[in-house]
Amino acid sequence: MRELVSSLGIVLLLTGCTTGRQSTEDWISLFNGEDLTGWDIKIAGRPLNENFRNTFRVEDNMIRISYDDYENFDEAYGHLYYRQPYSHYKLRFEYRFTGDQTPGGAEWNVRNSGVMLHSQSAASNAYGQTFPVSVELQLLGGLGDGPRTTGNVCTPGTAVVMGDTIDYRHCINSTSATYDGDRWVSAEAIVLGGEAMHFLIEGDTVLSFTQPQIGGGFTSRRGGQQNWEQAGFGEAWREWVSREGEILTGGYIALQAESHPIDFRNIELLDLGKRGR
Repeated sequence: MRELVSSLGIVLLLTGCTTGRQSTEDWISLFNGEDLTGWDIKIAGRPLNENFRNTFRVEDNMIRISYDDYENFDEAYGHLYYRQPYSHYKLRFEYRFTGDQTPGGAEWNVRNSGVMLHSQSAASNAYGQTFPVSVELQLLGGLGDGPRTTGNVCTPGTAVVMGDTIDYRHCINSTSATYDGDRWVSAEAIVLGGEAMHFLIEGDTVLSFTQPQIGGGFTSRRGGQQNWEQAGFGEAWREWVSREGEILTGGYIALQAESHPIDFRNIELLDLGKRGR
């Protein structure tokens, strides 16, 4: 709890800047608006940097995850990785879901995507791996039938501490509002190495947790060989399991593609001075 209180104080400091201090912040754009320079692509069952069926596109100053060239999703889970790792930073962006889900996508992936933080690199993914070991800032769109929060945390191959307890739930809901339709939504992550992460939606802090770490598998229960192998790790699962409990202090940022079209724009980062590994 002491760590959470401490990091919340840092959040207040970082988000409560005066106008003068804001003018000195050196935000950088991770996306040049023209092409995918600086990013790597890894789609399950495809070689590194094969943009299978033109899934990742640049149009109108947006990164668009599109399935126009798909007849069926066929579990082609993919991620677009920024090549520079970071440890302590603020990340902000806008996103919107569009249209209908691709045929063959899982029911739980309707208007579902995310941004992976402290992720392993694209190159270190196993060939058939569906999700990187990472901490996911989960993005969900409303379905028009009741509450559905966004800015949640999901934990492929990881776990986080809520309060004073390691929480092995695969996804933990935030306190955000529900955003129906194809509207733009602003999101921000304050990432403080291995200490804490804080997620903001439309300027409000909706979720905070501490000590992101390896472990937990890929289901709602603690993982084992079967869970890791089903996620396409092959023999690589043994190394990850041997590292259970290791605090993640840095890593890569990746945009997720998991069957529903989504657009990203204004992807910006403020490096807080400690570089990831």
